Amino acid sequence: MADLKSEAIEVFHDVDGKKNSSSSIEEQTPKVVRVEENQESGSGILERYINPAAIVNFGFTLQAAWEASGSSFQFSLLNGGPASLVYGSILAGVGSTAIATSLAEMASLDPVVGAQYRWSAAFAPFNPKFWGLFQGWITIFAWITVTAASPAYLSNIVTGLVIFNYPEYEPQRWHGTLIMWGFVVIPVFWNFYFRKMLNTLEMIGGICHVLFFVVSIITLVVLAERSPASFVFNNLWDEFSGWTNPGVAFSIGLITVTFPITSFDGVLHMSDEVKGARTQVPHSMIIAVTSNSVMQFAYMVAVMFCIGDVEKVTTTPTLLPIIEVYYQATKSKHATNLLVVMIAFILFISLFNIFASVSRLTWAFSRDKGLPFHKTFAYVHPTLKIPINALLLVGVICCLLALINIGSSTAFNALISLPTIALYISYFIPILFLVIRKLQNRHPTYGPFKLGRWGLPINLFSLVFIVYILIFLPFPTMLPVTAVNMNYAGPLVAVVILIAIGDWFVSGKQRFEVPIARAAKGDQ
Repeated sequence: MADLKSEAIEVFHDVDGKKNSSSSIEEQTPKVVRVEENQESGSGILERYINPAAIVNFGFTLQAAWEASGSSFQFSLLNGGPASLVYGSILAGVGSTAIATSLAEMASLDPVVGAQYRWSAAFAPFNPKFWGLFQGWITIFAWITVTAASPAYLSNIVTGLVIFNYPEYEPQRWHGTLIMWGFVVIPVFWNFYFRKMLNTLEMIGGICHVLFFVVSIITLVVLAERSPASFVFNNLWDEFSGWTNPGVAFSIGLITVTFPITSFDGVLHMSDEVKGARTQVPHSMIIAVTSNSVMQFAYMVAVMFCIGDVEKVTTTPTLLPIIEVYYQATKSKHATNLLVVMIAFILFISLFNIFASVSRLTWAFSRDKGLPFHKTFAYVHPTLKIPINALLLVGVICCLLALINIGSSTAFNALISLPTIALYISYFIPILFLVIRKLQNRHPTYGPFKLGRWGLPINLFSLVFIVYILIFLPFPTMLPVTAVNMNYAGPLVAVVILIAIGDWFVSGKQRFEVPIARAAKGDQ
């Protein structure tokens, strides 16, 4: 916390600290709270101990893009096909890099765990306290659903491998829920010792993320039958899901390659523990999203060239097409198991990072009195130096979200649509508010990483891309829509929005305190 101890943090009770004739003088004056006061109030502080190499590997392995897209591209086979996977990877990579770059500029001027909700309050054109609380709810929800999505990936892989090796096995939806619970419990309790294992864990994850990628690509290229280039680059499928409009089918299919390269803000939520956060956090975000975007694109191109018998892949009883792709290439069950387990291993390592990130975010929002029972969830264990109650809260909610798997055959689609929608909303608000300030020529005091004249074009492109993705993410993947295959992501996000607004009117406006760094608020 050394970077912040000398910096006063303002808590706004009114619009940009302006006077309001209906309020008292005390309410009109911004309240100044220092970091030391948070410690005295019992919320605790985190120590800066994460070195530059560790935080780069943290963001790099957290996304695990080629692994995630490889284990979920069945959705793009229904909508868009090769076009959504190949060209969609390019589009998603460019869009995500623009968003990450926009957020990196803000991270450099104010690198904090709260990130989006703090920046939304800092740059809000009106009622910063409301926007801080609203954004906090959205970001917390987004990251908890991100955390629930990773066990869903792993559950699908385990189920697929069991079917592959034991064809007589008949999977039940509740089996998947139990597997997800197992993948939640392990990293939750392992995160109790996260600080002691961070450097080693991130080094192993970073090396394996690259090594397994190379092994997978070489295996496919050397052993698999080759598809023609026209199949890979000139093929857009719109006849399998019921969505017959090619543009709609392509856009719905983007979910496979869009979700894995979101979550680049996970690095932000570790900011209070990163040495030299103003430079290291922005660099780590951009390195993570660009490298993962390139790897995802290369892997999707390789898979499409080496997909083999398309009918067998799309109708595989394992419900996981990548298993059939590997099996057709290697003709060996042992080799196929190994290649798929490599994917699962990286996704599992990523899950440790995700739990660490979202627990810090939950802690920060609780420290600022954003959540009910905020004192409980703002607690930092004095010896473990982790927000233990926030970590347990996230684990419990993830287990509850896993129950969706029992009620819906498309639960997995909902679990990856939910966080993508919520994350993109959480990215949209602070970028929009920063754009408004830039258009008003009211620039904040930038940190060491600044975009200069390219800032506004990059910000505007980010906003357009976010809107485009948000339009199609809530769409159901198949027609006709039934209660079983309905995509419930949109309605669930709407419920969270209503909860956030309701919390504001019930007690949030009196309870919530949003700290805003002077550097973030001050005009140049």
